[in-house]
Amino acid sequence: MVSLVGTGERNILAAGTISVEDSQYFYSMMELLINDKGLSSSAVELFKAAQESFLSAMENKNISEIRRLLNSVYHLILSVTGRNQADWDFIGTDGALDISKRRPFKGMFVYLEDIRSPFNVGAMFRAAESFGAEKIWLSPLCTDPRHKRALRTAMGCVDALPWERLHNDPFIAKREKELKEGSTQTEDFLKLPFFALETGGVPLAEFKFPPHGIMIAGSEELGVSPGALAAADASLGRVSITTYGVKGSLNVSVAFGIVMQAWANYLIHI
Repeated sequence: MVSLVGTGERNILAAGTISVEDSQYFYSMMELLINDKGLSSSAVELFKAAQESFLSAMENKNISEIRRLLNSVYHLILSVTGRNQADWDFIGTDGALDISKRRPFKGMFVYLEDIRSPFNVGAMFRAAESFGAEKIWLSPLCTDPRHKRALRTAMGCVDALPWERLHNDPFIAKREKELKEGSTQTEDFLKLPFFALETGGVPLAEFKFPPHGIMIAGSEELGVSPGALAAADASLGRVSITTYGVKGSLNVSVAFGIVMQAWANYLIHI
């Protein structure tokens, strides 16, 4: 049933409407749940309320409300069956975006260095696109943005936002003066000033953002590499987010989004 409700949500989202056959099916499905002797009285009452609301939404042809009701039924079924929601169960659009509407900040670049989680990579692409990044550069070891879980989290931003993977670690290449395969690519990357999102830097509220530059966001486990940190310290420095809780740290994609918004806010006012 969980799968069927999920499929129904997707069909409604794709079509923008619900067929008579599907509406009758979902009504009958809720009827079966209401008459299920194995469910608690409280669960039955919840399904009854959902069924009544479903009828009302169908009469008013309120597609948005129908989707919300099916989502409620979906979670109710998970609850009564003892199942947990998984990330890949979420319902989303196909991610198609109108790239012609992009208005990026010229010179706002991002370097994702060895980000391992596809979910984080996708979330960082989404934040970067939302806050106007012109382009994303990826380190040689960064997770593929076209991983299916990255694409799901990015919600179409992998195709909307220009990105490029470097063939070599640019900071090792610079230090060793070895620009092998992709040397022109690395040289172009190194022409820009850098700053790193890392602990021990200037608090976000005090950091002087550049009108043009590259923000480096490093590995979830290891942070920004020593070579990249050295380049940032010799260029624009480090920016840090002050936290106040016991944990004292943030998920890299969350921290990245916070700093991207602050940078965009600076750029929109200069």
